[in-house]
Amino acid sequence: MQDFRENLEIIVPENFNFGYDVVDAWAQEAPEKRALIWTNDHGVHREFNFAELKEATDRTASYFQSLGIGRGDKVMLILKRRYEFWYSIIALHKLGAIAIPATHLLTKKDIVYRCNAAGIKVIVAAGEKVILDHITAALPESPTMEHVVSIGPEVPETMEDFQAGIENAAPFVRPAQVNTNDDISLMYFTSGTTGEPKMVAHDFTYPLGHIVTGAFWHNLKPDSIHLTIADTGWGKAVWGKLYGQWIAGATVFVYDHEKFTPADILQKIHDYHITSLCAPPTIFRFLIREDLTKFDLSSLQYCTIAGEALNPAVYDTFFRLTGIKLMEGFGQTETALTIATFPWMEPKPGSMGVPNPQYDIDLLTPDGRSAEDGEQGQIVVRTRKRKPLGLFKEYYRDPQLTQEAWHDDVYYTGDVAWRDEDGYYWFVGRDDDVIKSSGYRIGPFEVESALMTHPAVVECAITGVPDEIRGQVVKATIVLSKEYKDKAGEALVKEIQDHVKRVTAPYKYPRVIEFVDELPKTISGKIRRVEIRQQDK
Repeated sequence: MQDFRENLEIIVPENFNFGYDVVDAWAQEAPEKRALIWTNDHGVHREFNFAELKEATDRTASYFQSLGIGRGDKVMLILKRRYEFWYSIIALHKLGAIAIPATHLLTKKDIVYRCNAAGIKVIVAAGEKVILDHITAALPESPTMEHVVSIGPEVPETMEDFQAGIENAAPFVRPAQVNTNDDISLMYFTSGTTGEPKMVAHDFTYPLGHIVTGAFWHNLKPDSIHLTIADTGWGKAVWGKLYGQWIAGATVFVYDHEKFTPADILQKIHDYHITSLCAPPTIFRFLIREDLTKFDLSSLQYCTIAGEALNPAVYDTFFRLTGIKLMEGFGQTETALTIATFPWMEPKPGSMGVPNPQYDIDLLTPDGRSAEDGEQGQIVVRTRKRKPLGLFKEYYRDPQLTQEAWHDDVYYTGDVAWRDEDGYYWFVGRDDDVIKSSGYRIGPFEVESALMTHPAVVECAITGVPDEIRGQVVKATIVLSKEYKDKAGEALVKEIQDHVKRVTAPYKYPRVIEFVDELPKTISGKIRRVEIRQQDK
């Protein structure tokens, strides 16, 4: 660990371009090397080696050129898990254009907002009626939009046909000047848990920030077959289905499915001999409810977890069933992997691990000093010595927001954690979500973890509600399991409160409990605690 921390150095080439310097380099060095295994829930199966991927992305780049897409142009990709996503994002890199991956759950209002905020020129979309209808409805209010490209099966007359376009594309000619390292290559709209989505812009060196993600956190080797469960509209997709994996020489496995079914995921691991899996804790919660003895999971060697903090009960159960330790990691849309449990470390269930050596991590208390071990502080990245690979360039077209988050050589993540005496970091919650009650700072996650060990609780959100005496008190908004729905009442409230007092510190128990049918969430599935707080004002 000390050698890794002190001597890790990533060499950054001039004018680095992932399309040419990784995909095409593999195609030249090992053309038959398998890059992508793709299958869907209709039984269709395709595999691509790097030579095939180079040829397909060259044709896609040529087709995009014919639509007038070039350096700096913004193209939104609403492609779910279709393999055309990989064609398109790599082609856009090869042109020096800006890829903006987006979820298929966007409505007309969301699309209009994004088109006008970013100045989007082209949308490439999965050809499904619901998606195409929302895009069509957004066009009259999106003046920068020049083309909508459908990959099929539906291709309305008013839209371009992706399949015909790449089939008839002229031989690709690489532009004379594609990009510099400082150019923007990728933008994400954040999920908007506290307000309007922000535009997070990354430069062309961003993929290099994921060398640590793929080679060290995912622990990938050239013979690895890696599955990250994520839709391509979210940053987790390029974390786990593209950059670090291909730099490490691993094969990316993609299961294109409409409805998540735990048994289907386990069957794919069985059928395709997947060696490495990364998913949010929620996915593992579902997997451990299945009868794992029905599947041959012997190929699975390594599992990583991110997206939300890990409940130790999930870790313990998965380890008991599989013998595999879940290795947690932490980062944001604005960063690459910043804190992680690395292969040579013994994981502490519920801990994020230790800082990625690329990032100078500190914890700052509300009064601006570095937190002591055991003391809560906001996770920050110090950038005085250098801007770490993978840290975002800016919030696009919003210098004020950029300045608020990143000033005086410090980037403020907005996430609160504490560090133990061994240097492991433990997530507490978003700074806005931390509850101040009778002088205590209570993180939502620790109370939610305690609640999730009660059999009545399927989902929960912890927030603070105003209280004249204590400042705030802890409130739990709970979705009950079907077995307990008819038991909702004072007796169950008391039972849950007593359970939390036993599992964690008594002062953290929820004094207010509300049972609901569902929690308010963003389109990416993250809980909007801000909405619950607003309802309680």
